[in-house]
Amino acid sequence: MADSLDGTHGSYDLGSQSDESNHFERLYLEPIYDAFVCPLTKQVMLDPVTLENGQTFEREAIEKWFMECRESGRKLACPLTLKELKCTDLKPSIALRNTIEEWTARNEAVQIDMARKSLNLGSSESDVLQALKCVQYVCQKSRSNKHIARNAGLIPLIVDMLKSSSRKVRCKTLETLRIVVEDDAENKEMLAEGDTVRSIVKLLYHELSKERDEAVSLLYELSKSETLCEKIGSINGAILILVGMTSSKSENVLTVEKANKLLENLEKFENNVRQMAESGRLQPLLTQILEGPPETKQSMAAYLGELVLNNDVKVLVANTVGLSLINIMRNGSIQSREAALKALNQISSYEASAKVLIEAGILPPLVKDLFTVGANQLPMRLKEVSATILANVVNSGYDCDSIPVGSDRQTLVSEDIVHNLLHLISNTGPAIECKLLQVLVGLTNSPTSILNVVAAIKSSGATISLVQFIEAPQNDLRLASVKLLHNLSPLMGQELADALRGSVGQLSSLIRVISENIGISEEQAAAVGLLAYLPERDLGLTRQMLDEGAFRMIFSRVVRIRQGETRGSRFVTPFLEGLVRVLARVTFVLADEPDCIALCCEHNIAAVFIEMLQANGLDNVQMISATALEKLSLESKNLTRMPELPATGFCGAILPCFSKPHVITGLCRLHRGSCSLKESFCLLEGQAVPKLVALLDHTNEKVVEAALGALSTLLDDGVDVEQGVTVLSEAEGIKPILDVLLEKQSENLKRRAVWAVERLLRTDYIAYEVAGDPNVTTALVDAFQRADYRTRQIAELALKHVDKIPNFSGIFPNMG
Repeated sequence: MADSLDGTHGSYDLGSQSDESNHFERLYLEPIYDAFVCPLTKQVMLDPVTLENGQTFEREAIEKWFMECRESGRKLACPLTLKELKCTDLKPSIALRNTIEEWTARNEAVQIDMARKSLNLGSSESDVLQALKCVQYVCQKSRSNKHIARNAGLIPLIVDMLKSSSRKVRCKTLETLRIVVEDDAENKEMLAEGDTVRSIVKLLYHELSKERDEAVSLLYELSKSETLCEKIGSINGAILILVGMTSSKSENVLTVEKANKLLENLEKFENNVRQMAESGRLQPLLTQILEGPPETKQSMAAYLGELVLNNDVKVLVANTVGLSLINIMRNGSIQSREAALKALNQISSYEASAKVLIEAGILPPLVKDLFTVGANQLPMRLKEVSATILANVVNSGYDCDSIPVGSDRQTLVSEDIVHNLLHLISNTGPAIECKLLQVLVGLTNSPTSILNVVAAIKSSGATISLVQFIEAPQNDLRLASVKLLHNLSPLMGQELADALRGSVGQLSSLIRVISENIGISEEQAAAVGLLAYLPERDLGLTRQMLDEGAFRMIFSRVVRIRQGETRGSRFVTPFLEGLVRVLARVTFVLADEPDCIALCCEHNIAAVFIEMLQANGLDNVQMISATALEKLSLESKNLTRMPELPATGFCGAILPCFSKPHVITGLCRLHRGSCSLKESFCLLEGQAVPKLVALLDHTNEKVVEAALGALSTLLDDGVDVEQGVTVLSEAEGIKPILDVLLEKQSENLKRRAVWAVERLLRTDYIAYEVAGDPNVTTALVDAFQRADYRTRQIAELALKHVDKIPNFSGIFPNMG
């Protein structure tokens, strides 16, 4: 009889326990008889068999011994006596096996009984740990022992140990529960009762601990039961933390693998799938949309439409289920189509995912849904969703005008399609009108498709109805309208000006939007951009804007922006450009509208334009400011106050030799009168010349052209051209003007440069210097030979100044 064994079956090793922890065996277990122990394994036998020589072994062990003998070429012999065996038949030792089983059952009953007595929160940590080890050992030996443990009431006692303050006890409890429920449905069902599962889930929050690992392993085992799958998913936060674990890089690899398998088991229930999607694990939901039955596809698509997805996820979803959702939208029931539309609405709100949907074929069914009337038409609430999706995809930047959407291969910019859109805009509610206007905004954002849209709007006569939306009470509808009209204004300026002019109120609404002191919004930038591209010389519109106080308000906003009062908005630059362009309108009608002159004088508008010449990085602002200064400067000669000479006395009148000429000081050498920047817009008095000269070196040709136009007013008829040349010379502007002529430039800039150089060459010393510069004369010759008729005439005059063409040249007769 042996006191102990080196390793019995199972994890409960009777021979390896310390004196302190092994008191169960010492005090309560029956001794192990030598006959119970296999000589080969040194463990209690489960299936004892006897050889012909009467020696008994564990069946598995002796079979292994015989196999090793055969493989090594040895004779088959008894492993104890080493004597050769004539027969290797194995005779079951049934009596011994029954005796061992009875002995085992008695000992296990004692162990279970002792474990039950120690499993309470009042026991010492060592006693509880030993009891749990005992339960593990017993339950691992056979499935029937798990029934015994359940019938003995052990499971509730083990569960109570989860409340222990000892981490070791809690870990061992989780491990024991996993062993107790493995492959035992009834034991799993017991854990489904009460708050046990909730207690296990709570232990998941113990990050990077053995408890967390054991809790995941136990939950995975429990998740093999459908009842418990639903139970685990119903616990608040369980799925969220499990999903987080699967994406963690710091977790134990085996734990992450178990968490993934656990979540896969939980996917059996739709509610769990929804929670996973909400927690960022979308694939199960997408799989259901792709492979689930129709009812599941519908419910999952509907839930997808409710989720808040980040942009990267939207692209993933579009690539995975975009086509499937489009097919549901095309062929499903009304309920399914509604679910698919809501999901597509969510996905299409990001440019990249919207482009994926376009490539998957979303445009034709969307257009069909919008335009279909009669029995098969969508309810208006779903047409609104369709319109929203269409607006999203059209505004994604994709070249939609190349995709057929109609039965006759029409595209979105085909005339009849645009007419249908315009018809819907005029005959539906504000929500759909807003989205369809956004569709047109997207189409007019493209330089290729805007021409078709403009042509369709003109042919439909819809301009006035589109302008009327400016007064819509709904902010989003008004914004969409203003953005559309802003896009159209460069190509439909006169039509829009005609529609706005009058007393209907749309112009007042635009001015009111621009004047709102709410920072700078997208709507304000679009509204001022719309006004900016209306024809500058439309005197009626300018007068109406004067009457509305638009220019005073706009001047005030420009000054505040330049003073730094409005910052941080992404719309500051387009807003400022629009304001400056609208403000410049007053300079185009100065000759016809005295009130505009009065306005410019009152607010010293010329000074503001001069100051904005130095708005570096804002090319359009610099260009518009220089153009406005050109218009203002052209009026200077008309606004300069000429001096009144004193009357000549009698003697002086009869004998002029007796009178002395009057000398008047302080006059403008350019305009020969009393000038100022504020009253007569004199560029010389405003010290604008050096700033304009600096712009001649600008990389933007349009800025150069505008600056040269303003400087050319110093050489214009009606001023002292010789003094103008001197002013330019003093500002070191002669060479930059000549350089403009030498560079490759547009026809407009070439025309301006040739005109300015001809005026400069009227001064002898400049003509002398230029005559020796072959580059300038070559440029003039090129203009003389290749430019338009008027520029060739001016180039001829310039060449005469440098004696490159004889003065008797009659190439250009006076055409009258």
